[in-house]
Amino acid sequence: MNTLDWTLLRSFLAVVESGSLSTAARSMGATQPTLSRHIRELETALGVILFTRSAQGLDPTKAALGLIDDARAMGAAAEALSLKAQGRSQQLFGTVRITASVIVANLMLPPIVAALRQAEPSIQIEIVASDANQNLLRRDADIAIRMADPTQNALIARKLGDTAMGLFATRDYFERRGRVASKHDLRQHDLIGLDRSDLLIRAFAGHDIHLTREEFALRTDDGMLTWNLLLAGTGIGIAQVVLAKRHPELEQVDGGLRLGALPVWLVMSEEVRSNARIRRVADFLSGALSTVLRSTTKSGDEHGQS
Repeated sequence: MNTLDWTLLRSFLAVVESGSLSTAARSMGATQPTLSRHIRELETALGVILFTRSAQGLDPTKAALGLIDDARAMGAAAEALSLKAQGRSQQLFGTVRITASVIVANLMLPPIVAALRQAEPSIQIEIVASDANQNLLRRDADIAIRMADPTQNALIARKLGDTAMGLFATRDYFERRGRVASKHDLRQHDLIGLDRSDLLIRAFAGHDIHLTREEFALRTDDGMLTWNLLLAGTGIGIAQVVLAKRHPELEQVDGGLRLGALPVWLVMSEEVRSNARIRRVADFLSGALSTVLRSTTKSGDEHGQS
């Protein structure tokens, strides 16, 4: 065998990184027998044993460890080739993959995507709702909507505006528990906070409100659950003003507490910015989201060309 099939090497890397056939199969969207066959074919082609079984799963042999760096280099080259080929595509049909935070994906994007689909019915849209940053250089997504200025090289970042943040609760909640006259009154209220993260604890500390984890009566890391708990009247939570203003039953806490705003960026890879369908979707999202953000805040600038 003069050349190695990239499919076999891709399966090999997945098994190395996951430590088991079943986990690797799930991550690749393949079946366990298929990956097992790929490993056997690669072992036959190379004439070596690549894995040994242990109580923890599959352990790579010395021969396998010697292949990992080269296999990863081939993977990076394959991804770069795919990005460049995608960047040259000028067809306004096919798939564009968008990633955004759970809240933005659920509460901002649906009407925008509905309008986009009417304007461009031949473009299929995939949406990844995740608060974790997807790697655009590895093609985890084509376009990302992010709340922080990206620093990764080879990315084009366009600032769409700023989204103001505030503390809100339902009118029924305030009538039941009383309004917040000052920031110090917050300790007497049911606060909706995060579970594992200390982000809100640090944010409140920045306003000279020093809270412990236990002083948040409700705690969850799920953005949509936080939003639904807020709408259900369970307590006071942080929300984007532009979203909260859509619900007349919500009232904003004053109390001299100003949470500021988060920047909103549209980000895509340098390699795909010349792709016609991705650029079309990016321009559509930019226009629509900028309009939404301008309803409460001033739009921002653009860095780079896109």
